[in-house]
Amino acid sequence: MSKINPNRVPMSEENAAERVKDFREVAHGYNEEEVRREADRCIQCKKPKCEDGCPVKVPIRDFVAAISRGDDAEAIRLIKTTNSLPAVCGRVCPQEEQCEKMCVIGKKGDGVSIGRLERFAADYEMLKGPAAPVRAEKKGQKVAIVGSGPAGLTCAGDLARMGYDVTVFEALHAPGGVLIYGIPEFRLPNSVVHYEVENLRKSGVEFRSNTVIGKSFTLDDLFQDGFEAIFVGTGAGLPRFMGIPGENLNGVYSANEFLTRVNLMRADRFPTNHTPVMVGEKVAVIGAGNTAMDSARTALRAGAKEAHIIYRRTEAEMTARVEEYHHAIEEGVVFNWLTNPVRLFGNEEGWLTSMECLRMELGEPDDSGRRRPVPIKGSEFTIQIDNMILALGTSPNPLIPSSAPEVETRSWGGIIVDEESGMTSRPGVFAGGDIVTGAATVILAMGAGKTAANGIDRYLKEERLKKTQS
Repeated sequence: MSKINPNRVPMSEENAAERVKDFREVAHGYNEEEVRREADRCIQCKKPKCEDGCPVKVPIRDFVAAISRGDDAEAIRLIKTTNSLPAVCGRVCPQEEQCEKMCVIGKKGDGVSIGRLERFAADYEMLKGPAAPVRAEKKGQKVAIVGSGPAGLTCAGDLARMGYDVTVFEALHAPGGVLIYGIPEFRLPNSVVHYEVENLRKSGVEFRSNTVIGKSFTLDDLFQDGFEAIFVGTGAGLPRFMGIPGENLNGVYSANEFLTRVNLMRADRFPTNHTPVMVGEKVAVIGAGNTAMDSARTALRAGAKEAHIIYRRTEAEMTARVEEYHHAIEEGVVFNWLTNPVRLFGNEEGWLTSMECLRMELGEPDDSGRRRPVPIKGSEFTIQIDNMILALGTSPNPLIPSSAPEVETRSWGGIIVDEESGMTSRPGVFAGGDIVTGAATVILAMGAGKTAANGIDRYLKEERLKKTQS
């Protein structure tokens, strides 16, 4: 065997100084020559540990081998045996913490760039056109999916392949959930999400937008309408706030509101569009996860001259992907570590003008395992800002639990499910994704959708058997 290159093949990107002016996708993806070289780094382990790290169990070894020999059609076919959203996963899945982390050659160098290879295969299909969907014999049973985020789309795709009549209900005007309202186009173009949704439509999935389950209809209404099982994947869209004086000033956004206005409603094109987002010259984003990076980078593209990340811990404790952090640095985002806002000030018209902060130091570890930030007495200082964006995490959407008290929830609002099937305390109602776990990753939500699809299939088969025996 030839010697394996310990370094992964780099991927070209838009120039930082230019890309910050618009929403073009930053990463270009591999070309033909680059993708073959990267795929050739895979040593084709007999027991591929990378597959153990994949929540949806993509046959990684085999699809990488297909790319290596130039059979891209076979590569995407293999991926889609378990993954309904490969073009999405190839772009936003944290492979470095999952499949790539398990890669054997990563012990002495860089692991194989599995995510970039998956993206190449998915983009190949988008360019050449998808193969005709394999349609199973219809079972004549209806399943409702509530929420069209990654969990709902995955569950819908798997159930459609099994032969169920699947209808997805989405509260907003466009399917995609967090994929389309929560992730900026420079990371995940809306066209990619639309393509994946259209493929599901072609496989027989029906989508109903502008329908709020829990308000427009209840779970009982869905059962009465002939749906025999329901999957709830409404995510964690309830923003968290700090509870400090001045949070109600104009110019203060939750990251959810800010990103939704820009990503889904295209407020960056105001006044062409009717949904404005007012961005001043200096924006402060509170938090240091992926959503905080997205918010700061979006603010720059929406017209801010300065975007600051304000974080009460240090770089070592941030939760953002390293790639997103590096992109933010390249684009000029300023990082203020060990800093915590305690008060906001505004002008007579009610607009934010500044915030008072405290310097922090790290103490003993807290429940998360990270060292707890402790304020330094007498360290108060003020920063002049025009906008504040709170990216402090989210809580599960409370709408369905509040309208369906028979569905048991945890004290913090997450729906309780059986881990093996995804079924809730109400028979026939299943749930998965952030509504169960709290805010997590796209791929973990997809894994929950797949678990629930299999659980729904078993449940409906058992119910049908009971009917034939009675």
